[in-house]
Amino acid sequence: MAIFDRDPWWQPRSALYMLKTALNPVRINYFRERLHGRQGGTALEVGCGGGILSEEIAALGFTTTGIDPSAAALQVAADHAKAGGLSIGYLQAVGENLPFPDNSFDVAFCCDVLEHVQDQTRTVAEIARVLKPGGIFCYDTINRTLASWLVAIGVLQKWKRWAVMPPELHTWNKFIKPEELKMLLEKSHLGWREHRGIKPATSPIRTLSYLRRRARGEWNYKDLALRLQLIEGRCTKVMYMGYAVKDTMPLRLERKGV
Repeated sequence: MAIFDRDPWWQPRSALYMLKTALNPVRINYFRERLHGRQGGTALEVGCGGGILSEEIAALGFTTTGIDPSAAALQVAADHAKAGGLSIGYLQAVGENLPFPDNSFDVAFCCDVLEHVQDQTRTVAEIARVLKPGGIFCYDTINRTLASWLVAIGVLQKWKRWAVMPPELHTWNKFIKPEELKMLLEKSHLGWREHRGIKPATSPIRTLSYLRRRARGEWNYKDLALRLQLIEGRCTKVMYMGYAVKDTMPLRLERKGV
């Protein structure tokens, strides 16, 4: 996807900057709580892009590795980490074929990525493979509903009155329903634990007014990012996040036919 190659990621003039200011706070707080104080282990981010979430993961105390198919994005991530004095390993790879041995990581993250991969089943299976038994898989993605089409496709991409993202960024039929994802997790011996919704902190009318001001040129992306905050909620109709835990005895379960 061209936006992931060409956009400056960490710069306020970029649409991707909103990942840092709007999306990162809600999801990293959620994951921190579900990790139950785990730190000092190894963590993998699948689809790390420019490293916006990888640096947050490293700040939690994990020895962090990020993979992404975009060499340009990985260079941005590596340069930013180096400038900040962070030691994060970045490798060019895809989620469907992770270049790591079995049972390599204590935690794996795949955030805002499952709706972009070529093979969701294979990606989840690979994440499960490289997780240690008892390891935690943290993720967020977009549901496939009418509401998600209106918000993620219509408002944010398609309709110029409000759009902030390129029209080709997301494809609605690649969004994944929570029940579908739960099935993929179970198939890969990842025990699903919870799903929680992600939504704007402001009302729909106020949120649309913010987007409109950016579209009219009254605000830049930084102005929008400072005001558009996302929060955790119960509704999963548009975006949701969750976590699963890798079975400690998957081979025994297979022999029993479970």
